[in-house]
Amino acid sequence: MKKTVTLFLALFVAISFSFGSVDTVSIYSEAMHRNIKAIVIKPNNYKKSNQFPVVYLLHGAYCTYDNWIKKVPSFQKHADDYKMLIVCPDGANNSWYFDSPVDSAYRFETHVAREVPAFIDANYKTKKDRKFRAITGLSMGGHGAMFLAFRHSETFGACGSMSGALNVSEIRKGYDVPKRLGDTIINKTIYHDYSVLTVIEKYPKDSLAIIIDCGLQDFIIGMSKAAHDKMVRLKIPHDYIERPGKHDWFYWENAIQYQLLYFNNYFKKN
Repeated sequence: MKKTVTLFLALFVAISFSFGSVDTVSIYSEAMHRNIKAIVIKPNNYKKSNQFPVVYLLHGAYCTYDNWIKKVPSFQKHADDYKMLIVCPDGANNSWYFDSPVDSAYRFETHVAREVPAFIDANYKTKKDRKFRAITGLSMGGHGAMFLAFRHSETFGACGSMSGALNVSEIRKGYDVPKRLGDTIINKTIYHDYSVLTVIEKYPKDSLAIIIDCGLQDFIIGMSKAAHDKMVRLKIPHDYIERPGKHDWFYWENAIQYQLLYFNNYFKKN
């Protein structure tokens, strides 16, 4: 019995030290005049090393900042494997990571692209250079990651999309897009300009490393295909992957592994 207890304790200690730690932080938004939460996952060597690259990981519609850690708690291990920080900001239920032109309470472009990285750099041991920051997300978060990276390439050096809803011009019912961008007819130009399919036309002078993936059975795979085809025409370098899967957590739990490997390889080159 004593040997069993000793073995259990040894195993518990080994597991405890094999994972980093998870912080829940509150970040004050000057743009929205309120505190907004985020999760920060630190690798297990955080105290021993000086600086780390950061991957910002965005959630989808009708979700919040803790969605990733609740749905895929095992992905915390990836922070250890790749010796990186993973930050999950809050994008509200359906902010689409826009600075809404019709609702000043939703300024999540400013928050996620500027306020959150500034807070993380000020409070954590990060490599403070765009070449060591990446941003990705699922569904609405896939759109948000691409949208923010192209518009804020001074902040992010790499971006990704998993099952991204990359054309908000096609999302006119549900998911609160009209609440963020206004009337679909009066503000038709805004819908066009705020879609990733339009944003990618202005490839930043500082090149971006880009990875897009989507499941073959995903009901919005056409948006990822359209973004891929357009970037091919525009000669924008990127990785594009299709694999079996639907618009669900089974797919995203698998996809995040490929995305983080891609970003880790990108960081190593810099």
